[in-house]
Amino acid sequence: MTNSNQTMKAVSYSSYGGPEVLEIHDVPVPEPTGNQVRLLIRAAGVNPIDWKLRSGSMAEVMSVQFPKIPGSEVAGVVDAVGPDATGVLVGDDVFGWSDTGGYAEYALASIVVPKPKGLSWTDAATIPVAGEAADRGLRLLRLKSGETLLVNGASGAVGTIAAQLALDAGVTVIGTASEKHHDTLRELGVTPTTYGEGLADRVRELAPNGVDAVLDLGFGGLDAAMDLRGGTDRIVTLSDGAAFGLGITFSSGNAGDRSAETLRRLGALVVDGKLALPPARTFPLAEATDAQRAGEKGGSRGKLLLRP
Repeated sequence: MTNSNQTMKAVSYSSYGGPEVLEIHDVPVPEPTGNQVRLLIRAAGVNPIDWKLRSGSMAEVMSVQFPKIPGSEVAGVVDAVGPDATGVLVGDDVFGWSDTGGYAEYALASIVVPKPKGLSWTDAATIPVAGEAADRGLRLLRLKSGETLLVNGASGAVGTIAAQLALDAGVTVIGTASEKHHDTLRELGVTPTTYGEGLADRVRELAPNGVDAVLDLGFGGLDAAMDLRGGTDRIVTLSDGAAFGLGITFSSGNAGDRSAETLRRLGALVVDGKLALPPARTFPLAEATDAQRAGEKGGSRGKLLLRP
């Protein structure tokens, strides 16, 4: 266990800008209060929200208090517990959402669950953000067995999880992705197609009876989604701000959507071989700038993670 006089390495930024504003510093190790636990981090996720916040593009809707340590999903070993924490002990392996930022050697967390022994650190850190988003998107679409779902952006972390959960519920899934990812989607049971111009026509060929719902994860597919649905009903986007001007449901999620039950369920599915996660690409903490650059560049199916 650490004490309040110790420091840790943490990546933070003190102004909006490009990846170069990220710097690594020695900062005090945080102390847990209330129901928080402190984790010695074994893996931390790098997600689009991290660089969107860093760039300042979301400043009007989500304020940042500088200096800001990015990162919202972590997996690690509990090394201290707050006075009101229950059900978790020092030494437990857990995963969940960080309260203080995951780009660090230690983080505080309020919502964590035990990491199953068969779940790797990298897989555990992959689940919280993408798993919650996928679960939320499908819940909003109210899917029923026998229906057809279009997932626009099916090869990323959120799309990969959402497609498999929908398939498991008896839903037929058509997913857009770059051609290099089509074989992987087929292995999961998804019918793949490319995104971009002509998407609606390609989907109609694959689903002559139409699609019942669309989960959009970017790539400019909202016009095609409206064309396929004949309006805005049962279209949910998790990433395209154009939805506000079109009357389409935009869901960004919030802390209230974070569910320990969801983490337990998805972790068990991975361990049981019923849910495949995208491959992990890991970076040391000192290379967080490179990790965010790789994420912004896109084109890779792998999940980006930091390993302090």
